[in-house]
Amino acid sequence: MVKQINAMDLACEIPEGSTIALVGFGGMGQCDKILRAIGQQFKETGYPNNLTVFHTAGQSDNSNGIEYIAEEKLISRVIGGHWGLSPKMRKLIEENKIDCFCWPQGQLTHLLRAMANKLPGQISPVGLGTFVDPRIDGGKFNEKTKSKEDLVQLIHINNEEFLLYSSIPFDYVFIRGTSIDEDGNITIEEEPLKLEILSAAQAAKAYGGKVIAQVKYVAKKETFHPKDIVVPGYLVDAYVLVEDPSTEHRQTPSEVFSPIFSGDLRTQTRDFEPIPLDVRKIIGRRAVQELTKNAVVNLGIGIPGDVIGPITNEEGINQDLVLTLESGIVGGIPVGANEFGVARNASAILDHEYIFDYYHGAGIDITFMGAAEVDCLGNVNVSKFGERAVGCGGFIDITQSAKKVVFCTTFTGGGLMVSINNGKIDILQEGRINKFTEKVSQITFSGEFASKHLKNVLYVTERAVFTLTKEGLMLNEIAPGVDLEKHILNQMNFKPIIAKNLKIMDVQIFKNQLMNLHENWTVKYQEKQCYRGVIN
Repeated sequence: MVKQINAMDLACEIPEGSTIALVGFGGMGQCDKILRAIGQQFKETGYPNNLTVFHTAGQSDNSNGIEYIAEEKLISRVIGGHWGLSPKMRKLIEENKIDCFCWPQGQLTHLLRAMANKLPGQISPVGLGTFVDPRIDGGKFNEKTKSKEDLVQLIHINNEEFLLYSSIPFDYVFIRGTSIDEDGNITIEEEPLKLEILSAAQAAKAYGGKVIAQVKYVAKKETFHPKDIVVPGYLVDAYVLVEDPSTEHRQTPSEVFSPIFSGDLRTQTRDFEPIPLDVRKIIGRRAVQELTKNAVVNLGIGIPGDVIGPITNEEGINQDLVLTLESGIVGGIPVGANEFGVARNASAILDHEYIFDYYHGAGIDITFMGAAEVDCLGNVNVSKFGERAVGCGGFIDITQSAKKVVFCTTFTGGGLMVSINNGKIDILQEGRINKFTEKVSQITFSGEFASKHLKNVLYVTERAVFTLTKEGLMLNEIAPGVDLEKHILNQMNFKPIIAKNLKIMDVQIFKNQLMNLHENWTVKYQEKQCYRGVIN
């Protein structure tokens, strides 16, 4: 029988200098009871300390998850993908209190499988030309880490360049399930995401590490359907049983448990209120005009995750698309904000690492991503800007492999105010930050790599649309009501190439009414079928 362990007793047994791995996604899937106990034990005794923490996706919604252990001296090194919703961890990184390696999220999930096979690491072209490339920063994310050993290597196979992400043996991995039986078998029936708990458990075992599960329920042995078991009992060393799910095991930041997010209940889409017509919706509306019928789509965090799904639902084109999220969600209407990663009415919920197989291999038809900085070469920075060390998440994995990339961002940042009236936009107040800069402070998306591989790349803002060319950024469209010199060129730190046939953005984008995308799609689809001789 698998043993139950008290969370505080577990915290006491972790030796200093251990490497622990965490599984979670944003505000979902973390072992909050375990992590809170480790943080409490450290504050009371100073132990455990000097830990290396490994994780794939972000591990907090601003207050939970990794934030419980974000203490100087408790952690000495972190290897992960994103800290945008982890202010205490971000502060440790920014103030050089810990070593920090930032790697693409998909590579981190696939590294777990490489480790489960006891391979030296994960080999991939993903990351070439970005800050992860050892010829640039090697994923070393703050000054303290610059002098440390390289954990990412440039290698060549058949005269092609690849990166090798080194294996990181674990002493412990903390995984979360809903139920465990007496033999240690784990199910996830109330969890909103599958994540990578099996790969993480197998990676730990390959190097002699311990697998600890946090669960809500304990069942008799041989009562689970074998297909419902996600992690078999032979991989599990012990479990921690939660007493208060509302504080220790929430399904999402807003829900202790909802059958909607576990996929057990579908809601009527007409119940969803249209989002207001503001600057973010304008950007999303122009972006969705790049969609084609039956496209497989990825949505990134920020503007894309917050508005693209609701807009496609409003326009009635959701059923003609396959929306995906890097967390493993397929279909449905993404929730966004600090619950990015879950959706209502999902049609499938895949393992975290398997959605990245598709992203890396086949490459989705189109991805919508945010942007903090864009430069004249088409490079994009979303990972580190100003004082903020956010991380790349799955951004590099997805944008490098997608067939088409649409970046969605406001033209300026920090205080931008606009008015939307009668099919045009008025700039009332510019933001303090010029996002279109001569040189990005960190390369999260390489314009050079994309140009070399003939990628189709657009940069959509509320007032202008750019495309990537071999010569650099080209301005193709401007919004109605916008002055080219005053509102665009004077707000950029470089002069873009200006298309000879500079167009005005579709006025329908700026009107508080449907754009009739579904009707337009139907007409275009029928015309295409007629052209092919399918319809007589």
